[in-house]
Amino acid sequence: MKGDPRRYGFATRAIHAGQPPDAATGAVTVPIYMTSTYVHDGLGEHKGFEYTRVHNPTRFALEDNVAALENGATGHAFASGMAAISALLTLVKAGEHVVVSQDVYGGTYRFFTQVLERYGLRFSWIDATSTDAIEAAMEPQTKLLFLETPTNPLMQITDLAAAAEIAHRHGALVAVDNTFLSPYLQRPLELGCDVVVHSTTKYLNGHSDALGGVLVAKDRAQGDWFYFVQKSVGGVMSPFDAFLVLRGIKTLPIRVERCEENARAVAAFLADHPKVERVLYPGLPNHPGYEIQQRQARGFGAMISFDLGSYDAAKRFLDRLEVMSLAESLGGVETLISHPATMTHASVPAERRATLGIGDGLVRISVGIEDRDDLLADLQRGLDAV
Repeated sequence: MKGDPRRYGFATRAIHAGQPPDAATGAVTVPIYMTSTYVHDGLGEHKGFEYTRVHNPTRFALEDNVAALENGATGHAFASGMAAISALLTLVKAGEHVVVSQDVYGGTYRFFTQVLERYGLRFSWIDATSTDAIEAAMEPQTKLLFLETPTNPLMQITDLAAAAEIAHRHGALVAVDNTFLSPYLQRPLELGCDVVVHSTTKYLNGHSDALGGVLVAKDRAQGDWFYFVQKSVGGVMSPFDAFLVLRGIKTLPIRVERCEENARAVAAFLADHPKVERVLYPGLPNHPGYEIQQRQARGFGAMISFDLGSYDAAKRFLDRLEVMSLAESLGGVETLISHPATMTHASVPAERRATLGIGDGLVRISVGIEDRDDLLADLQRGLDAV
């Protein structure tokens, strides 16, 4: 692929962006440069690579690829999604203020409240489905609006264009954790946001065999800072993990399409089942964020939460499953199912979970690409035990 990546469609960019044929051999796959350092030709003379924490061709290929998929200026790959979020928050200094979606991944909540608050950062947790709430939370010291949409695990939807307009009017940047949808379905930078976060462990990799995270910056000024943080703090993605994520991205469009196709069937099945108290999926027309999601994304994703009413009911259901795997994480080809209250959101205090609506009966599914009928039969098998 030659020239500006924006000339080409998404699937073409997923396969080719940042990955020209290897200059030495013509290989179509980016080599894994498993080296920690690089020999200099002479004092002050090198080939643009000095040390792998700072420079690595395999990691650079992934960073260029994801930046092209999100239509950003720069990409930056880290050892995990939380490492990427840690780098993002270096944009905020002690005494400054961050506005955050009240429903976020439990690890994000833990990092913000138990680590960063110790260093003088202040956080306001808001219902980000409400533009009035976003507006009311802004302060002169607000430097960042951090959003998940859909949120984890309640699948709440934020109007990203409206949120970006409010934040920018108050002089704040907007960062969006886009892990649940991937750039195939949603591209926040095109809606006016400033930075996108992904756990590459999830949909970008897609095979549950690599750990990582990325930041994609809309403005090169932020990108230059993230590059400096990579160099200064470390926590960068390994060359082998970068290779695995690049491999996964090549099939991202077809994987996400199949996952969503199955998810629509799963959501409809659960919505009609008498033992299910509520289903949280943005693709259901009765979801309060349905119209916004239709407007700002090209799909609804494959993440579904549903409530069985109690811990006992959830346990009976989960213990009977045969196809779905009880495990944390999401976005793989296999269907993963979890219990947020004791797994992904166990670090969120019980009283806060109750206030948000993350009850002991809530179950979260990351729908994979298995045969649809097998997934529906597995759900029925579990529900028969409730």
